[in-house]
This record gives sequence, structure tokens and C-alpha cells, in this order.
Amino acid sequence: MPQAFPRLWPRGLVRALAVALFALTLPASLRAETVAPVFQPKLGPAEAFSFDTLTAKAEALAQKPYAAHVVQHPDLYDKIDYDAYWHIQFKPADTVYAGSVPVQFFHEGTYFRNPVGMHIVEGGQSREVLYSSDYFDMPKDSPARAVQPEAGFAGFRLMRPDLKTDWISFLGAAYFRTDGADKQYGLSARAIALNTGMAQPEEFPRFTDFWIEGNADGTVTIYALMDGPSVTGAFKMTGRDSDGQVLTISSHLFFRGPVGRLGIAPLTSMFWYSEANRLQGFDWRPEVHDSDGLSMITGAGERIWRPLNDPDRVVTSSFSDTNPKGFGVIQRDRNFENYQDDGVFYNKRPSVWVEPIGDWGPGAVQLVEIPTDDEIFDNIVAYWVPQAIPEKGSQVSLDYKLYWTRQEPADWKVAKTVATRLGHGGVPGQPRPDGQIKVAIDFEGPALTGLTVKDGITPEVSVPPGVEVVNPYVLPVVGTDRWRLIFDVKAPADMETVDARAYLARKDQPLTETWLGQLHPQQILRWGKH
Repeated sequence: MPQAFPRLWPRGLVRALAVALFALTLPASLRAETVAPVFQPKLGPAEAFSFDTLTAKAEALAQKPYAAHVVQHPDLYDKIDYDAYWHIQFKPADTVYAGSVPVQFFHEGTYFRNPVGMHIVEGGQSREVLYSSDYFDMPKDSPARAVQPEAGFAGFRLMRPDLKTDWISFLGAAYFRTDGADKQYGLSARAIALNTGMAQPEEFPRFTDFWIEGNADGTVTIYALMDGPSVTGAFKMTGRDSDGQVLTISSHLFFRGPVGRLGIAPLTSMFWYSEANRLQGFDWRPEVHDSDGLSMITGAGERIWRPLNDPDRVVTSSFSDTNPKGFGVIQRDRNFENYQDDGVFYNKRPSVWVEPIGDWGPGAVQLVEIPTDDEIFDNIVAYWVPQAIPEKGSQVSLDYKLYWTRQEPADWKVAKTVATRLGHGGVPGQPRPDGQIKVAIDFEGPALTGLTVKDGITPEVSVPPGVEVVNPYVLPVVGTDRWRLIFDVKAPADMETVDARAYLARKDQPLTETWLGQLHPQQILRWGKH
């Protein structure tokens, strides 16, 4: 069964590690502030390059049997553990430039054993940056010295002009991430997800080669070739660093064989506990999570919020749709007081929103939640599943934008969910009914502003057959602009999961987004017995 997996970038590692890359040109305005003299990397011969040629390469590769990279000395890589890797530092003076974009490389280690080819693109020509250990400072006793005959670059990151921080990095399999508007890394994206949340093993294709091109308009384009047992792919990602980042992505996938489940634009995050399941986290901080909900805008325009859970088993939820307008894994709670962590700043973690370009057709947004008992594991995955399952020889091409931001970039006229809380059902001071859970949902937003209890706001709550909604009511939260919906849910003792749907309305018109809460009655009731 699927398990929560350690983060590919342990927290703080990206910033603490300096790694290596290369530069073709360095503007005069940067020379005095960064490196002098200009570093000249060793490059391979020039070759014609375009996204079309890369796509053709991926298609041709899919016609051949998969050939995995073979590590010649795995015992030596075993020794480049977290501590040893921490001490391998890229030399800032050897930063490479793609146009005016500073690029630095990651070294291989025990968690990153597969080399990737690095290329610079300029004027329709690409040249490979040839690996050398000279890019890195490493202790004399570093185990990385022993792997040099077969070593290579493991990935790269793009730096800001002062070379002090990076804003996007690619390291491990087909993962990447940016630091968002508040310059704090959190959740990750990846090229595709294969067989996620299924009984069969999940497949992790990897980026084998990158091409980086600095553009005249200040953006940068990253091209990537992906290869795996079941699929190859060509990716083009164009964006810039600003108040957050927006990446426009084009993808072409070519399938060597059938897959059980294809996930497009997958996002990977961590959720341990929030105000909803606070008793589940035995920790001094009030909340610990990179993201607190899945947000969606359906093809029909319905706004949906699904709070995240840390269930006691792997749970996969599907939300069927046609031509979705967008979905994302969001960190809505931005209040430091609710986290109290001034080391990793969960309140600053970016949200990521996926905006499809063109029609994606029928399918489903799928959410996979994996049990965890610590913050070091990524246990949340969300992606789009096309209705058509790829077969051997099939192709899939989809384009989209990724917004790395604080909140969803969509125009939001209805009120949003700002808190979900759970507790004992019943009424204080009276005997508590068995098997009954109280749900309290706070909404806030323009559609509720200025309304009072005299304006006829109604609670709209629905649950599956066999489940009872007890005493739903709504009221304004004193001293705030929020409105609170409260109701009890009573489910049969043998029911493992309850999918509840709730929103506020006035004269049959929704005032809020739709809250889709998934409750796990037996697990929740166990919390209350602690």
C-alpha cells in the first residue's frame, strides 16, 4: 500500500546547500556585484535545439525499451548521507548564466543517484555543461570524492541576481518547486503521477536532461526530457520570479505501456494536523501543515473547498468534472499565531494553483491522503486524472499554468472557508450522545459582508443516506466579519467515512463556496477519548 514518503528536499537543505551550475553571458551590470572575472564553464559542442526537436526525441525514446541508469558503486553513494551531502557546497564564483539567469547545480548523493544532463540554450543552439567536481567545495574526507569517476549533476536551481537565494529548484525524479510570494519553500510539483494511491507500486519517471534558456523579456524557459518504464515526455516551462511565480507549462507524453492511473499536474504536500484534528498531533505547536485544503473551481463554475485530513488509512477521493477551471493545494491560514514556528514558517508556505489551458475534457480531480505522524513526510497528493486511460502507444498533450502564490488567483466573490473545527456532538451540560460529531465551519468574504441575522441566511447541509444531520444553524461570529455554520453528524457505528457537503445561502442563492468535508467518525471519536 502507498506510504507517506520523505521530502526530496529536507527542510532547509536547499538554502543551506550551495550547488553548481554555469554561465554563458554575464551582463556588465552584474559583474561587479557577483563574480569577477567571468567564469567560463566547459561546454560540449553546439547542437540545434527547439521544443519540437525535444518532443521528437521523447517520442523516439518511447519506441525503445526502458533502460534505467545503473549506479556502478551503490555502496559509495550510501555514504553520501544527509550530513555528508550538507557539506558539499557549490562555489558561487562558478555560477553559470543562461542569458542573465544565474544557474547552480546540485551534486549527487545517496538520495539523488541519477545524473542529469545540463544544457544552455542560446540562439536556437544548445551546448551541454560538462560535469566537473571543480564546481563544488567538499571536505577532504567527503565520501563524494570516491564517486567522482561516475559522478554527475543531480539537478539545478535558478538563483536571484545577488546569488543569495534561489527561487526554483529541480532535484530528484521529476520534482520541482519554487518559494512563492513569501520566499519560503513548501509543497512540490512534479511532471506526472503514475499509479498514485493504488495497490500496485507507484512509478516515478525522472527528468534525465534539462535545457535552460534566458529570454529577452526577462523570463526563463526550462525544457526537460522525462523517461520512465511506462512513459517518456517533453516539457517546456516558462516563467519568472516576481511576487510569487507563474509557470506556463506545455507537456507531451508518450506511453511505452499501459498505466493504471495517470495524474496530470500533480502537487505533493504535507498535512499533519490543523485546528480540525489538533488532538491528533502530539506536538507543542498549534498546527503543522504545508497546506490545509484542496480548492477547486469546476467547469460549471462551482467553488469548492475540501479540508485536508491525516486519516488512519490511505484515502483516495475523486471529484468528477469536465473542463475544470482550476484546482490547487492551498495554505489559507496565514496567521503566525496559529503555528508558532519561527524556524520553518508554515504561515509563509506557498499555495499552488493549476489553471488548465484549453479544454481538458472529462475526468476528475483526485486527492490522495496518506497517514503520517510527523512533519518530515509528504503525505498529500492532488492531480487531474483524464477519463481516458493511456494505453501502449498513446499520446497525451496538455498545457496549463502553475501559480505559486499565497491564495488562489481566481476572482472570488463568494465567501471562503477560513476554519473547520470538530468536536463532541450534543449540548454542553447534557449527556453526550454516542457516535455524534460536531462540525463548526467559519466562512468569510464579500458575499457575507454587512449581512445580519435578519437577512435570512440559511444553512445547507447534505450527507449520505443513513447519516443524520442534527440541528444545523448559522450565526455571525461576534467581533469579526465571519459567519459560522454548526451542525452535528450522527453516523452508524460501522461507517468508516462520511462525505458531507455544506454552504450558506440566501433566497436559494449560494453565499459561500461549497465545503466538502470528509469525516472519519471512528478515528475522530477516538481522539475525544484521549
